[in-house]
Amino acid sequence: MLAPSLQSWLDKYLLYLKYEKHLAGKSIDSYQRQLNAAFENLNIESWALFDTHNVRHILNQARRKDLNPRSIALRLSAIRGFCAFLIQQNVLTQNPATSISAPKQGKPLPKQLNVDEMHQLLDIKNDDILAIRDKAIMELMYSCGLRLAELASLNLQSIEAGCQLRVLGKGSKERLLPIGKVAMLAISQWLKLRPEFADEAEPALFLSKRKNRISTRQVAKRMKLWAANQDLKQSVNPHKLRHSFATHILESSSDLRGVQELLGHANLATTQVYTHLNFQHLATVYDNAHPRAKKNK
Repeated sequence: MLAPSLQSWLDKYLLYLKYEKHLAGKSIDSYQRQLNAAFENLNIESWALFDTHNVRHILNQARRKDLNPRSIALRLSAIRGFCAFLIQQNVLTQNPATSISAPKQGKPLPKQLNVDEMHQLLDIKNDDILAIRDKAIMELMYSCGLRLAELASLNLQSIEAGCQLRVLGKGSKERLLPIGKVAMLAISQWLKLRPEFADEAEPALFLSKRKNRISTRQVAKRMKLWAANQDLKQSVNPHKLRHSFATHILESSSDLRGVQELLGHANLATTQVYTHLNFQHLATVYDNAHPRAKKNK
Protein backbone atom coordinates (compact mmCIF):
# COMPACT_ATOMS: atom_id res chain seq x y z
CA MET A 1 0.00 0.00 0.00
CA LEU A 2 1.05 3.57 -0.64
CA ALA A 3 2.03 5.80 2.24
CA PRO A 4 -0.83 8.16 3.23
CA SER A 5 1.11 11.19 1.95
CA LEU A 6 1.37 9.55 -1.49
CA GLN A 7 -2.17 8.17 -1.51
CA SER A 8 -3.66 11.60 -0.82
CA TRP A 9 -2.28 12.93 -4.12
CA LEU A 10 -3.63 9.93 -5.96
CA ASP A 11 -7.07 10.57 -4.47
CA LYS A 12 -6.87 14.22 -5.51
CA TYR A 13 -6.02 13.17 -9.05
CA LEU A 14 -9.07 10.90 -9.29
CA LEU A 15 -11.28 13.76 -8.10
CA TYR A 16 -9.62 16.00 -10.70
CA LEU A 17 -10.51 13.49 -13.44
CA LYS A 18 -14.10 13.41 -12.25
CA TYR A 19 -14.85 17.08 -11.62
CA GLU A 20 -12.36 18.92 -13.83
CA LYS A 21 -11.89 16.56 -16.79
CA HIS A 22 -15.45 15.17 -16.58
CA LEU A 23 -14.37 11.64 -17.40
CA ALA A 24 -16.87 8.81 -17.27
CA GLY A 25 -16.97 6.61 -14.20
CA LYS A 26 -15.59 3.59 -16.09
CA SER A 27 -12.64 5.64 -17.35
CA ILE A 28 -11.83 6.83 -13.83
CA ASP A 29 -12.06 3.26 -12.54
CA SER A 30 -9.62 2.17 -15.24
CA TYR A 31 -7.13 4.91 -14.28
CA GLN A 32 -7.45 3.94 -10.63
CA ARG A 33 -6.79 0.25 -11.34
CA GLN A 34 -3.76 1.04 -13.48
CA LEU A 35 -2.24 3.45 -10.97
CA ASN A 36 -2.91 1.18 -8.00
CA ALA A 37 -1.17 -1.68 -9.80
CA ALA A 38 1.70 0.58 -10.92
CA PHE A 39 2.42 1.97 -7.46
CA GLU A 40 1.74 -1.23 -5.53
CA ASN A 41 5.38 -1.71 -4.49
CA LEU A 42 6.56 1.89 -4.79
CA ASN A 43 8.94 2.82 -1.99
CA ILE A 44 9.52 6.58 -1.92
CA GLU A 45 8.78 9.22 0.68
CA SER A 46 7.42 11.91 -1.64
CA TRP A 47 6.15 12.23 -5.20
CA ALA A 48 8.84 14.85 -5.71
CA LEU A 49 11.30 11.92 -5.71
CA PHE A 50 9.43 9.96 -8.39
CA ASP A 51 11.74 9.66 -11.39
CA THR A 52 12.44 7.81 -14.64
CA HIS A 53 14.09 4.95 -12.74
CA ASN A 54 10.81 4.33 -10.88
CA VAL A 55 8.83 4.35 -14.11
CA ARG A 56 11.17 1.85 -15.79
CA HIS A 57 11.02 -0.40 -12.74
CA ILE A 58 7.19 -0.36 -12.82
CA LEU A 59 7.11 -1.30 -16.52
CA ASN A 60 9.68 -4.06 -16.02
CA GLN A 61 7.52 -5.50 -13.27
CA ALA A 62 4.57 -5.46 -15.65
CA ARG A 63 6.60 -7.34 -18.28
CA ARG A 64 7.63 -9.96 -15.71
CA LYS A 65 3.93 -10.49 -15.00
CA ASP A 66 3.47 -11.17 -18.75
CA LEU A 67 1.23 -8.18 -19.38
CA ASN A 68 0.69 -7.66 -23.09
CA PRO A 69 2.08 -4.57 -24.85
CA ARG A 70 -1.33 -2.90 -24.93
CA SER A 71 -1.74 -3.24 -21.14
CA ILE A 72 1.77 -1.93 -20.51
CA ALA A 73 1.13 1.05 -22.80
CA LEU A 74 -2.10 1.76 -20.91
CA ARG A 75 -0.25 1.70 -17.60
CA LEU A 76 2.44 4.05 -18.92
CA SER A 77 -0.25 6.40 -20.20
CA ALA A 78 -1.92 6.45 -16.78
CA ILE A 79 1.40 7.28 -15.11
CA ARG A 80 2.06 10.09 -17.60
CA GLY A 81 -1.33 11.60 -16.89
CA PHE A 82 -0.82 11.46 -13.14
CA CYS A 83 2.65 13.00 -13.38
CA ALA A 84 1.28 15.80 -15.58
CA PHE A 85 -1.20 16.52 -12.79
CA LEU A 86 1.63 16.59 -10.22
CA ILE A 87 3.50 19.11 -12.38
CA GLN A 88 0.36 21.24 -12.54
CA GLN A 89 0.23 21.11 -8.73
CA ASN A 90 3.94 22.08 -8.45
CA VAL A 91 4.84 18.72 -6.91
CA LEU A 92 7.04 17.63 -9.83
CA THR A 93 9.12 19.86 -12.08
CA GLN A 94 9.19 17.47 -15.07
CA ASN A 95 7.35 14.38 -16.22
CA PRO A 96 9.56 11.28 -15.75
CA ALA A 97 7.30 9.17 -17.98
CA THR A 98 7.47 11.24 -21.18
CA SER A 99 10.95 10.08 -22.16
CA ILE A 100 9.96 6.40 -22.00
CA SER A 101 8.44 4.83 -25.09
CA ALA A 102 5.51 2.47 -24.90
CA PRO A 103 6.11 -1.05 -26.27
CA LYS A 104 5.17 -1.59 -29.89
CA GLN A 105 1.80 -3.19 -30.32
CA GLY A 106 -0.26 -4.38 -33.20
CA LYS A 107 -3.27 -2.29 -34.15
CA PRO A 108 -6.19 -4.66 -34.63
CA LEU A 109 -8.73 -3.23 -37.00
CA PRO A 110 -12.20 -2.72 -35.57
CA LYS A 111 -14.72 -5.30 -36.71
CA GLN A 112 -17.86 -4.27 -38.52
CA LEU A 113 -20.91 -5.67 -40.27
CA ASN A 114 -21.13 -5.28 -44.01
CA VAL A 115 -24.16 -3.52 -45.49
CA ASP A 116 -26.07 -6.75 -46.16
CA GLU A 117 -25.46 -7.98 -42.62
CA MET A 118 -26.63 -4.64 -41.23
CA HIS A 119 -29.86 -4.88 -43.24
CA GLN A 120 -30.33 -8.43 -41.96
CA LEU A 121 -29.86 -7.32 -38.34
CA LEU A 122 -32.28 -4.40 -38.60
CA ASP A 123 -34.96 -6.20 -40.63
CA ILE A 124 -37.03 -6.93 -37.51
CA LYS A 125 -40.62 -7.98 -38.26
CA ASN A 126 -41.69 -8.51 -34.65
CA ASP A 127 -44.16 -5.89 -33.41
CA ASP A 128 -43.63 -6.62 -29.71
CA ILE A 129 -42.91 -3.45 -27.71
CA LEU A 130 -39.39 -4.61 -26.78
CA ALA A 131 -38.64 -5.40 -30.41
CA ILE A 132 -39.83 -1.94 -31.45
CA ARG A 133 -37.68 -0.35 -28.74
CA ASP A 134 -34.63 -2.41 -29.65
CA LYS A 135 -35.03 -1.66 -33.36
CA ALA A 136 -35.16 2.06 -32.57
CA ILE A 137 -32.02 1.74 -30.44
CA MET A 138 -30.05 -0.09 -33.12
CA GLU A 139 -31.32 2.09 -35.98
CA LEU A 140 -30.34 5.24 -34.08
CA MET A 141 -26.93 3.91 -33.08
CA TYR A 142 -26.17 2.90 -36.66
CA SER A 143 -27.65 6.09 -38.13
CA CYS A 144 -25.57 8.38 -35.88
CA GLY A 145 -22.50 6.29 -34.99
CA LEU A 146 -23.16 6.67 -31.28
CA ARG A 147 -21.05 5.37 -28.43
CA LEU A 148 -22.88 3.05 -26.07
CA ALA A 149 -22.77 5.55 -23.17
CA GLU A 150 -24.04 8.31 -25.48
CA LEU A 151 -26.98 6.17 -26.54
CA ALA A 152 -27.98 5.23 -22.99
CA SER A 153 -27.78 8.84 -21.77
CA LEU A 154 -30.12 10.26 -24.44
CA ASN A 155 -33.22 12.12 -23.28
CA LEU A 156 -36.42 13.00 -25.10
CA GLN A 157 -35.09 16.53 -25.50
CA SER A 158 -31.99 15.17 -27.26
CA ILE A 159 -34.09 14.88 -30.42
CA GLU A 160 -34.42 18.33 -31.96
CA ALA A 161 -36.43 19.76 -34.80
CA GLY A 162 -35.30 18.87 -38.29
CA CYS A 163 -34.39 15.26 -37.43
CA GLN A 164 -31.31 16.20 -35.44
CA LEU A 165 -29.80 14.58 -32.38
CA ARG A 166 -27.87 16.51 -29.74
CA VAL A 167 -25.29 14.21 -28.16
CA LEU A 168 -23.10 14.73 -25.11
CA GLY A 169 -19.85 12.91 -25.86
CA LYS A 170 -16.54 12.36 -24.14
CA GLY A 171 -15.22 15.28 -22.12
CA SER A 172 -18.75 16.74 -22.03
CA LYS A 173 -18.39 17.85 -25.67
CA GLU A 174 -21.66 18.30 -27.52
CA ARG A 175 -22.23 17.52 -31.18
CA LEU A 176 -25.31 17.80 -33.36
CA LEU A 177 -25.95 14.84 -35.66
CA PRO A 178 -28.43 14.22 -38.48
CA ILE A 179 -30.86 11.34 -37.97
CA GLY A 180 -31.65 9.24 -41.03
CA LYS A 181 -35.25 8.77 -42.18
CA VAL A 182 -35.35 5.07 -41.34
CA ALA A 183 -34.01 5.68 -37.85
CA MET A 184 -36.45 8.55 -37.32
CA LEU A 185 -39.35 6.30 -38.32
CA ALA A 186 -38.20 3.63 -35.86
CA ILE A 187 -37.95 6.23 -33.09
CA SER A 188 -41.43 7.56 -33.89
CA GLN A 189 -42.86 4.04 -33.56
CA TRP A 190 -41.11 3.62 -30.21
CA LEU A 191 -42.32 6.99 -28.91
CA LYS A 192 -45.94 5.94 -29.48
CA LEU A 193 -45.41 3.01 -27.11
CA ARG A 194 -42.95 4.62 -24.71
CA PRO A 195 -45.66 5.83 -22.26
CA GLU A 196 -46.22 2.17 -21.32
CA PHE A 197 -42.68 2.15 -19.90
CA ALA A 198 -42.39 5.69 -18.53
CA ASP A 199 -43.83 8.11 -16.05
CA GLU A 200 -44.52 11.64 -17.33
CA ALA A 201 -41.52 13.07 -15.47
CA GLU A 202 -39.06 10.51 -16.88
CA PRO A 203 -36.63 12.26 -19.31
CA ALA A 204 -34.84 9.18 -20.70
CA LEU A 205 -35.44 8.35 -24.36
CA PHE A 206 -34.98 4.61 -23.95
CA LEU A 207 -36.34 2.73 -20.95
CA SER A 208 -36.34 -0.76 -19.51
CA LYS A 209 -39.41 -2.73 -18.41
CA ARG A 210 -38.70 -1.46 -14.90
CA LYS A 211 -39.62 2.04 -16.09
CA ASN A 212 -36.14 3.50 -15.64
CA ARG A 213 -33.34 4.47 -18.02
CA ILE A 214 -32.03 1.47 -19.92
CA SER A 215 -28.53 0.44 -18.84
CA THR A 216 -25.54 0.05 -21.15
CA ARG A 217 -25.31 -3.60 -20.11
CA GLN A 218 -28.91 -4.23 -21.12
CA VAL A 219 -28.41 -2.56 -24.51
CA ALA A 220 -25.39 -4.78 -25.22
CA LYS A 221 -27.30 -7.88 -24.06
CA ARG A 222 -30.26 -7.14 -26.32
CA MET A 223 -28.03 -6.58 -29.37
CA LYS A 224 -26.36 -9.93 -28.83
CA LEU A 225 -29.81 -11.53 -28.61
CA TRP A 226 -30.97 -9.91 -31.86
CA ALA A 227 -27.86 -11.07 -33.71
CA ALA A 228 -28.85 -14.64 -32.85
CA ASN A 229 -32.55 -14.06 -33.63
CA GLN A 230 -31.70 -12.59 -37.05
CA ASP A 231 -29.41 -15.55 -37.87
CA LEU A 232 -26.22 -13.51 -38.20
CA LYS A 233 -23.05 -15.55 -38.34
CA GLN A 234 -21.20 -13.17 -36.04
CA SER A 235 -21.96 -11.62 -32.67
CA VAL A 236 -23.11 -8.00 -32.50
CA ASN A 237 -22.23 -5.39 -29.89
CA PRO A 238 -22.72 -1.61 -29.71
CA HIS A 239 -19.12 -0.87 -30.73
CA LYS A 240 -19.57 -2.96 -33.86
CA LEU A 241 -22.53 -0.83 -34.94
CA ARG A 242 -20.47 2.33 -34.43
CA HIS A 243 -17.59 0.85 -36.44
CA SER A 244 -20.00 -0.21 -39.17
CA PHE A 245 -21.41 3.32 -39.36
CA ALA A 246 -17.93 4.83 -39.74
CA THR A 247 -16.79 2.28 -42.30
CA HIS A 248 -19.88 2.57 -44.49
CA ILE A 249 -19.81 6.38 -44.44
CA LEU A 250 -16.11 6.43 -45.34
CA GLU A 251 -16.56 3.88 -48.12
CA SER A 252 -19.25 6.06 -49.68
CA SER A 253 -17.75 9.51 -49.13
CA SER A 254 -13.99 9.15 -48.45
CA ASP A 255 -14.44 12.20 -46.19
CA LEU A 256 -12.22 11.39 -43.21
CA ARG A 257 -12.72 14.80 -41.58
CA GLY A 258 -16.47 14.42 -41.85
CA VAL A 259 -16.36 10.99 -40.22
CA GLN A 260 -14.19 12.44 -37.46
CA GLU A 261 -16.83 15.07 -36.70
CA LEU A 262 -19.66 12.57 -36.79
CA LEU A 263 -17.88 10.18 -34.43
CA GLY A 264 -16.85 12.95 -32.05
CA HIS A 265 -13.14 12.07 -32.21
CA ALA A 266 -10.91 14.81 -30.78
CA ASN A 267 -7.92 13.56 -32.78
CA LEU A 268 -7.97 12.72 -36.49
CA ALA A 269 -5.47 9.91 -35.83
CA THR A 270 -8.21 8.04 -33.95
CA THR A 271 -10.39 8.13 -37.05
CA GLN A 272 -7.63 7.13 -39.45
CA VAL A 273 -7.93 3.46 -38.51
CA TYR A 274 -11.00 3.41 -40.76
CA THR A 275 -8.85 4.27 -43.78
CA HIS A 276 -7.36 0.77 -43.43
CA LEU A 277 -10.83 -0.71 -43.47
CA ASN A 278 -11.69 1.38 -46.50
CA PHE A 279 -8.56 0.14 -48.28
CA GLN A 280 -9.47 -3.46 -47.50
CA HIS A 281 -12.88 -2.89 -49.08
CA LEU A 282 -11.36 -1.31 -52.19
CA ALA A 283 -8.75 -4.05 -52.44
CA THR A 284 -11.45 -6.72 -52.36
CA VAL A 285 -13.40 -4.91 -55.08
CA TYR A 286 -10.22 -4.65 -57.16
CA ASP A 287 -9.31 -8.32 -56.75
CA ASN A 288 -12.78 -9.41 -57.78
CA ALA A 289 -13.20 -7.01 -60.69
CA HIS A 290 -9.84 -6.32 -62.35
CA PRO A 291 -8.94 -8.90 -65.02
CA ARG A 292 -5.23 -8.66 -64.21
CA ALA A 293 -5.86 -9.18 -60.49
CA LYS A 294 -7.61 -12.53 -60.84
CA LYS A 295 -5.47 -15.51 -60.04
CA ASN A 296 -5.20 -18.38 -62.48
CA LYS A 297 -7.07 -21.44 -61.30
